[in-house]
Amino acid sequence: MFNKILIANRGEIAVRIIRACRELDIPAVALYSDADRHSLHVRYADEAYYLGPSKASESYLRGDKIIQLAKNCGADAIHPGYGFLAERADFSQACQDHGITFIGPKPSSIAAMGDKQAARATVTAAGVPIVPGTDGQGNLTDKQLVELAPEIGFPLLIKPSAGGGGKGMREVQYLEEMPGLLEAARREAESSFGDGNIYLEKLIQGARHIEIQILADQRGNVIHLGERECSIQRRHQKLLEEAPSPFIGSDQELRERMGAVAVQAARSVDYINAGTIEFLVDEDKNYYFLEMNTRLQVEHPVTEAVTGIDIVKEQIRIAAGQPLLVKQEDISLTGWAMECRINAEDPYRGFLPSTGIITQSLLPAGPGVRVDAGVYSGYEISPYYDALIAKLIVHESTREKTIARMKRALEEYRIIGIRTNIPFHQNLLQDPDFIAGNFNTLFVQDVLPPLSASHQDKTLAEIAALAATLAAHEQSERAALEIQRSKRDLSNWKWVSRWEQTRE
Repeated sequence: MFNKILIANRGEIAVRIIRACRELDIPAVALYSDADRHSLHVRYADEAYYLGPSKASESYLRGDKIIQLAKNCGADAIHPGYGFLAERADFSQACQDHGITFIGPKPSSIAAMGDKQAARATVTAAGVPIVPGTDGQGNLTDKQLVELAPEIGFPLLIKPSAGGGGKGMREVQYLEEMPGLLEAARREAESSFGDGNIYLEKLIQGARHIEIQILADQRGNVIHLGERECSIQRRHQKLLEEAPSPFIGSDQELRERMGAVAVQAARSVDYINAGTIEFLVDEDKNYYFLEMNTRLQVEHPVTEAVTGIDIVKEQIRIAAGQPLLVKQEDISLTGWAMECRINAEDPYRGFLPSTGIITQSLLPAGPGVRVDAGVYSGYEISPYYDALIAKLIVHESTREKTIARMKRALEEYRIIGIRTNIPFHQNLLQDPDFIAGNFNTLFVQDVLPPLSASHQDKTLAEIAALAATLAAHEQSERAALEIQRSKRDLSNWKWVSRWEQTRE
């Protein structure tokens, strides 16, 4: 096992990895930028080192500085978490060149699957169905993409070849709007991933976004851990995930077919460690390979909840050369799990980012409730990074009970000082179509009634009225309980004693 692990990330995922290291009795090293000097992951780590200015391009994307810090502190492994350098083949190779274990796939696998176009070509050769697009055509110019778009057909998606999380993606309805959207997509992809290459993909209407979690060790064992439903999205960024998928439900044959295809796709690039194969599934349950995320997913806790497998600890064990602890036949899904991403944004005003100091943070608790958070009371939310500040995960025996538990947990969750998207999740969980499992990737955009500022003002007015009523009630209670001071200065004991003396 490793002597020390350096975590090349921040926020809740850095805290999550630190906890796994603690349980494996491995010292964990944190890195921080100017904005993260007082972050929770810095407080939890055994050691912490300054990385650079707040901008990611000058800190968390500086692979050279991260490797040097790992060498300086004696770390023999680096865990990249998700985002930043997690899917950079050059960073994985640099770690290998300096004798440091990269807790993730081999550089060749990241190159094959991390580049979305190369991944599509690879899985096509392995017989996996894919969504139509400009796969296998290399780095195309904007002019070439505009010329190819009508052949694919509208609507379509502009997608970055590197990275994930919806960054750099643009939906295109008409040819005339393509030039501006191509430029914007390249600019965001370059800023987020250091790679501005993009490609086109057909947008399948009414599709579900379903992904399969896989684990692969260095001894040729590859298994899948079932599926996750990730169709609740806004602008191609996931907001709520659950396992298993209500769309697949009891269709075990479809689950096994998709799982087998995911394993086949991983084997096609000699994949090692944790990864996720993402599919689009149409209304007739035809599935198409979307992409492979060669890293840990934000939504991994829902799979952990229904399988009982700690995916982060498995990542570390696999990277250390140990075999998988379980076989495919040992995997079963128990109960239902759901995750709400808690973002620092205002759902009443178009999900605008919310920054500032968290004056109070009260976390929900109780049976089947887990919170992966990277913030605390007094922590300042900066504008430099992703809006995700915590993940709320619940687990119960059925989907109906899981929804009820999530409602209760969201009601308990209190974050004061900034805006969060908790009201959005509460609104979603009350929607009849969501409760019935009738939704797709366009549900939030086209079906779910949006929260409005007027609704918020009404809610705030009701809260203010209740607060005023409680304050008035408390004041009247104090008045009723107020005890007038006795006119005599003596205590009752002394008064009784003197009264008895006078009687004698």
